[in-house]
Amino acid sequence: MLIKSMQFSGLLIGVCTFLIIGLFHPIVIKAEYYFGTSCWWVFLVSGISGIIATLFTDSFFFSALTGVFSFSSLWSIMEVFEQEHRVLKGWFPMNPKRSAYYAKKRNSVKPK
Repeated sequence: MLIKSMQFSGLLIGVCTFLIIGLFHPIVIKAEYYFGTSCWWVFLVSGISGIIATLFTDSFFFSALTGVFSFSSLWSIMEVFEQEHRVLKGWFPMNPKRSAYYAKKRNSVKPK
């Protein structure tokens, strides 16, 4: 009887939010590895598209998840640039096919 009166939607939204954010970490790492920072516009388009979809979704649950996806996409724009800095610092592996790009970036970036 007690379980029937509980609302699990908030808990489920929280778990899905955790999974969505967790999914974006490897996506950002792989996107920077293969495409560099030039892929930022893909995150922008998916974020804006998700915001529009959120406004037209009738279900509160799916609207909330679409909103989480949208803003995770927009946050990933910043993260892809930060990932490039992490690669330049040697914290993550660089794509050997793009070594000339990283060498050029290393020479143009001033140390902090």
